[in-house]
Amino acid sequence: MTDRPAFTARAPGYVSAFNPVTKRLLAAGLPLGPNGLVTVRGRKTGEARTTPVAIIERGGRRWIWSPWGDVHWVRNLRAAGRATITVRGRATEVQATELDPKERVGFFRDVLRPLAGSIRGGVWFIRIADRVDVDAPEEAAGRTAVFELRDEAGAGAPLGAARPREST
Repeated sequence: MTDRPAFTARAPGYVSAFNPVTKRLLAAGLPLGPNGLVTVRGRKTGEARTTPVAIIERGGRRWIWSPWGDVHWVRNLRAAGRATITVRGRATEVQATELDPKERVGFFRDVLRPLAGSIRGGVWFIRIADRVDVDAPEEAAGRTAVFELRDEAGAGAPLGAARPREST
């Protein structure tokens, strides 16, 4: 396995078709499962680009992943190393660290598979909609990008962790 996953670099047509609607609903603060928005500066244009993504939370930590590989938001986030995540209308500045192959396997085995298994039809949904088999973590890790997100204001603490008070 290489450091970077093998990618298809294109989301299926149904994702591209629904993204504008999903983006508007999420921007309005409507809860749509684990979904939120990631806004990252373009690596070439410097313009802010916003994309709907699944934000996976567990144990006070957050990750985002790209089931379809090396798509534009992944390359932009890799280059920028930071983004804004918006969940239910609340924006948070984050630093993003891409997981290496071993960490990606752990993410699928220890985080995403148990989470999907706890939701009725979750494993099936990820297999059909995202085209990723969470029961095969090595294979999943070889074809997807995963980033851990840390709240910039929390001095590297996981999102949702207590933040130190500023001195006045």
